[in-house]
Amino acid sequence: MKAWVIEKSGDAARMVWQEVPDLKPGEGELLVRTRAVGLNRADLMLNAGHYARIATRPPQPIAGLEAAGEIIGMGDKVTGWKIGDRVMGMPSGAYAEQVLIQHRLAVPVPASLAWSAAAALPVALFTAHDAIVTNARHRAGESVFVQAASSGVGLAAVQIARARGANVIAGTASRAKLERLAGYGLTHGIDYAQGAAAPTVMRATGDRGADVIVDMVGASAIDDHLALAAVGARWVQIGRMGGNSGAVNLNELSRKRISLIGVTFRTRDVSEFAAVVESAWRDFGAAIAAGRFAMPVEKVFALAEADRAQATMRENRHFGKFILET
Repeated sequence: MKAWVIEKSGDAARMVWQEVPDLKPGEGELLVRTRAVGLNRADLMLNAGHYARIATRPPQPIAGLEAAGEIIGMGDKVTGWKIGDRVMGMPSGAYAEQVLIQHRLAVPVPASLAWSAAAALPVALFTAHDAIVTNARHRAGESVFVQAASSGVGLAAVQIARARGANVIAGTASRAKLERLAGYGLTHGIDYAQGAAAPTVMRATGDRGADVIVDMVGASAIDDHLALAAVGARWVQIGRMGGNSGAVNLNELSRKRISLIGVTFRTRDVSEFAAVVESAWRDFGAAIAAGRFAMPVEKVFALAEADRAQATMRENRHFGKFILET
């Protein structure tokens, strides 16, 4: 098979499109013929060991962590699947013509979904559901503020919050993107070019503040998040596009009794990861099959064009996902 192998030299890394040995499924693993691959911001770090505790990975350091395709092989102790089934999930080494995925971490691709639509879903769905439903413990009637709402995770968070009846407040750095977000369930939009988010959030919540903060920005938004958080807010930290570290006013954090929650898949074992997958699919699998929950695809590239797709992604002008197809 062909794959994008990560080659490192000192602190530098690059992807190389090359022939590598076909994969063989181990115990509990599905071997999948890749049809489409989703690009994610984590891919730009060129780190093939992103989910270090998940044992299913190719022997080579191959890029990528999201794919959809057909099962062409199975290891021992696989249950619930058969050869030919259409599946999607978050396998390590996704930028390849074949991937391995632990069978508990895969979900079925509904017949209604094209391969590109399927590959756009797993990372965004699982991450946003885990943030809002599991970690933030969102309750009916609570407001949700979503940072970077035009990203994959942001778009999924907006749709999940909408489906749960939330007052959905979301921000992005483009007026045009805000207009497109309205179709996904946005209640109040914030254009970051107009300044801080806090005044809009407070107006939209009757000066209560946001009960749940879905944070993909990180350090540069700390002060804004403290200002817009409601008393008892749950602030779920997912991404760090605005930096990894910054000062937090602990007095304000304590005064508002804010829970600051860090989340990642990198340190979860298979059982923990499977619980996330099962919960998200139970809540939204039917909506996905019916077209009520979907991820917009900005552009589709050939798998052999992954380097060009990543360069386009770095420009940060997209809405939704970039996809690679085999």
